[in-house]
Amino acid sequence: MFKNILKLSVFLAGVSWLGAVHTLTWRQSAAEDFEKGTIDKLSLRSDGLLRLAPAVRQILDSPLPYFWCLVEDSKGNVYAGGGGPGAPAARIYRVAPDGNSQVAAELEGLEVRALAVDRQDRLYAATSPDGKVYRITADGKPELFYDPQAKYIWAMAFDTKGNLYVATGDQGLIHRVTADGRGAVFFRTEEAHARSLALDAAGNLIVGTEPGGLVFRITPAGEGLVLYQTPKREVTAVAVSRDGAVYAAGVGNRQPAPPPAPPPAQQPAPPPSLAAGGQVTVQLQPAQPTAAAPPPATAQPPVAIAGGSEIYRIEPDGYAHRVWSHAQDIVYSLAFDAQGLPLAATGNKGVLYRIDSSVLYTTLVKVSPTQVTALCAGRQGRLYAATGNIGKVFQIGPGLEPQGSIESEVFDAGLFSAWGRLMYRGEEHGGGVRFETRSGNLDRPRGGWSPWAAVPLSAEGGRVPSPAARFLQYRLTLSTSSAGTSPEVAAVWVAYLARNAAPEVETVEITPANYRFPPQSLTLTPSRTLTLQPLGRGRRTTPAPAASDSGSVTMQYEKGQIGARWAANDPNGDELVFKVEIRGVQETEWKLVRDKVKERRLSWDSTAYADGWYLLRITASDAPDNPAGQELTGSLVSAPFLIDNSAPEIRNLTASRSGGKATVRWSARDAASLIQRAEYSLDGGEWLLVLPTTRLSDSAEHDYVLELPALAAGERTIAVRVTDDYDNQAVAKVVIR
Repeated sequence: MFKNILKLSVFLAGVSWLGAVHTLTWRQSAAEDFEKGTIDKLSLRSDGLLRLAPAVRQILDSPLPYFWCLVEDSKGNVYAGGGGPGAPAARIYRVAPDGNSQVAAELEGLEVRALAVDRQDRLYAATSPDGKVYRITADGKPELFYDPQAKYIWAMAFDTKGNLYVATGDQGLIHRVTADGRGAVFFRTEEAHARSLALDAAGNLIVGTEPGGLVFRITPAGEGLVLYQTPKREVTAVAVSRDGAVYAAGVGNRQPAPPPAPPPAQQPAPPPSLAAGGQVTVQLQPAQPTAAAPPPATAQPPVAIAGGSEIYRIEPDGYAHRVWSHAQDIVYSLAFDAQGLPLAATGNKGVLYRIDSSVLYTTLVKVSPTQVTALCAGRQGRLYAATGNIGKVFQIGPGLEPQGSIESEVFDAGLFSAWGRLMYRGEEHGGGVRFETRSGNLDRPRGGWSPWAAVPLSAEGGRVPSPAARFLQYRLTLSTSSAGTSPEVAAVWVAYLARNAAPEVETVEITPANYRFPPQSLTLTPSRTLTLQPLGRGRRTTPAPAASDSGSVTMQYEKGQIGARWAANDPNGDELVFKVEIRGVQETEWKLVRDKVKERRLSWDSTAYADGWYLLRITASDAPDNPAGQELTGSLVSAPFLIDNSAPEIRNLTASRSGGKATVRWSARDAASLIQRAEYSLDGGEWLLVLPTTRLSDSAEHDYVLELPALAAGERTIAVRVTDDYDNQAVAKVVIR
């Protein structure tokens, strides 16, 4: 599709910073990337393709809060009907082909909800609530044409025979009215509202309903078939394409159906009576009145509707499938452009969408009011759109805007960075593509940022002229060709090089004595695996700080071992290696324990060190990802920790016997740590706990008195064992005879 795919070879010239050699890229290619920017007069396809939007021109600005309907007659006059709370009246405006506009008629009621034009270019208007159909005379006077005795009139349409079909609520009836104003109920939908209406080439009515979200096809003979039951509550718009497919827009979540009311008591039918002429007549009971149903969500001024919108395509053979959905936007109207592609008018952001296929759609234009409430496909490729909040009418197309632009979101490189080459993927089609950039060290553009500067483009892109900084923004401007075609841009890349920053050691923790880390599993070949981002998010193009290995780990007991673990990161995402050094608290020079440690933990034999208090220093280096001599380091010193490999001392161990009772006394002292526990064993038996005379083991020196009240006669051996906090033990014995 794109002939002008620019090269992706990126480089940065004239950069003399010391630091990492990894050139990174900021990439924008998905629709959600561009949506984060500010788009003006550009359309955006769902796969990320940017083009110039259709030209938009306001042709009517009214004091009405809402326009609900649009129609064009054979002379090119465009009529817009609306009203609403606070409006001066329910009004119809006419915009002539020369652009002059005026009030065409004022009607009783809150608003004009539907318009239609017959073969004589006579204008018909329907009001709601208390719906009535009026025919507007040449001098702008409304004449009552038909009263369907309905609360709401939602849509009207003429067939080729001049019959007017009127879709109503709150009993969901379709009326057919002849040219002389005589009408009757044509079809009962058995729904509360016949919400939308269109005719196909065969003269069948296509009707959308509420609250069941049904799409009917009703033949000229009045036979109805449900084409599709949508998952939504209300079918706000229906339209028939050139190939006979039906498009239907469903909005809102369907509410669970209430339990059915008990059937009314049946009265026995009266017997047939013989009328004059021998004909049999039957006296029917009066129809039971239907409870008034609430109006659809869109009957009132537009509000947020839970469930968003979906558009379905019902193929000529009856197969229905969803072709578009949006979680927030609400579809009010459907139409077709000059190429036959369906268009959807939505709120509450005033967006007009084009459905390009079952998998692609385009955000075509955005208009300033919050709802696009009605569409009308006019002559010569024109499209008319009416809006609410405020009532305006716009002409869209047939040509494109001469120029449009997008200001990207602000890109945060994370660190002070030099900018390299900007590249894009797209095709000019004879039009203009212009890029500008600006940079700064504030997180949003304002005073203190550099001014916009044009990027000189060539076959390989162009070097960003903006000064080095942490933040960058680009502006893309597209211009039409002399033939009125639009250039296209589908992806933008910017190469950058972050200034190398020193790694940081965040914390150092000394692990319990006499435990070692399990050996690391070694691999002799580099990893051949790659972790992709979730589908649709693309590859990571910005640096991720190196992980700060702070997870749990299982250690193994080994007397004399001591260890440490630490958390560290590198702002550039560089690979780190570590140097571990040790010194006594009273010493001045560091002694190497281990260098070029790749893991964030280490254990070693502490028995080579004299008992005492020590400090550990961890130095992180980004040398693996930087040229020799250009690496940076960062260090952190641990809190003081104790190395204690000497056993406690047992003193003055004595034993005495008095009758059948024996008493053993001793004291224990440790030079470095606390006495943790004392035990005794009688004649090689099991070790049993002995409490110090203070009953608390909270000191480096304790006295012990052991009473053995029932010691048998003869020679007995009593061993005592004392253990300090570092699992060093001393054992002594005494013999009693």
